[in-house]
Amino acid sequence: MSLATETTDTTEGATAPRAGTAPRAKRRVPPAVAFGLFWLALMVLCAVFADLIRPYDITRMDLSARLSPPGTPGHWLGTDELGRDVLSRLIQSVRVSLVIAFGATILSAAFGTALGFLAAQFRGVVEHFVVMLADFQAALPFLIMSLAVLAFFGSSMVLLVCLMGFYGWERYARIARGLAISAGAQGYAAAVVQLGATPRRVYLHHILPNVASTLIVSMTLTFPEIILMESGLSFLGLGVQPPETSLGNMVGFGRDYLTTAPWIMLGPAAVIMLTTLSISLVGDWLRDRLDPTIR
Repeated sequence: MSLATETTDTTEGATAPRAGTAPRAKRRVPPAVAFGLFWLALMVLCAVFADLIRPYDITRMDLSARLSPPGTPGHWLGTDELGRDVLSRLIQSVRVSLVIAFGATILSAAFGTALGFLAAQFRGVVEHFVVMLADFQAALPFLIMSLAVLAFFGSSMVLLVCLMGFYGWERYARIARGLAISAGAQGYAAAVVQLGATPRRVYLHHILPNVASTLIVSMTLTFPEIILMESGLSFLGLGVQPPETSLGNMVGFGRDYLTTAPWIMLGPAAVIMLTTLSISLVGDWLRDRLDPTIR
């Protein structure tokens, strides 16, 4: 009897998974996501410490070294048509593009979430007005509107960030409105209302923390789109203006030398592609991690 019991216990111990194995497997980061996180961390470090790691000033010209190929001593990514160091301009372009994309994403998320909460709180005429604005924004060709605004008012960093900040706000408004209505029908929101909490406190301290994960994932999806939008505007000559530089600005000026000096535009084009791809990979991973319905 004791031998059989001991054999059964041994068999069960051999077949049963060790404690913590499954959670550890679930916590493992896929290689593609790990690369995305590494690349984004590298881009953020380049943007923060651009002044320290940039070899030359972005406006420094050396006509004797113009169109030097990559690998030239002192110019590891070559020089452009005016002899400016491509690596220095690329580092500065990463800073400018990330600042525009980050500021515009925060502005778009705050504006859209506020309108969504207003629609959920007041309903009726206010809700219909917000939904109508969201439908109008979704149907509006944003690139054409941006070209018209920048051509009429001129291009500046503040105007560009504000203009990009109106891109995609209707997504946040729809998401915030739907989640706020759903949360308002649940017990915790009704309970704090019965305790005398003001609508401002209900939305900021109770509803917003519960819907923040979904909004953060939406921000990771909007962020690369804003980078591409700013790059397109700068490529067309209505985005960041010289002597400042951005990723799209570098691609736009380098297209004239595609056959003779392709490194001028291939570097920023590769950075745009890898950055948008990394943000998309990390956004999909965050959605799977933070979405309770998938679990």
